[in-house]
Amino acid sequence: MPIIYILSKGKLRFKEIERNIEGINTRMLVKELKNMESNDIVTREVFATVPPTVEYALTKKGKDLLPSIKSLYKWGQDYIA
Repeated sequence: MPIIYILSKGKLRFKEIERNIEGINTRMLVKELKNMESNDIVTREVFATVPPTVEYALTKKGKDLLPSIKSLYKWGQDYIA
């Protein structure tokens, strides 16, 4: 869910995503992004630069998850905080 929430702000590079998720390691982030890409939740765009630039963005399917995630976040703020 943190990846989807962060990508709701728009296209981001891998390192930008990694910096915004506290406590995630590179290996886990790669695994999660590949899983989300295979499930058509995020898109991955590679640019032919040195070093390669990769940008991730939400698909329509990913954007459709945002209301549910925001609702869960609000619930957490109301009852867990």
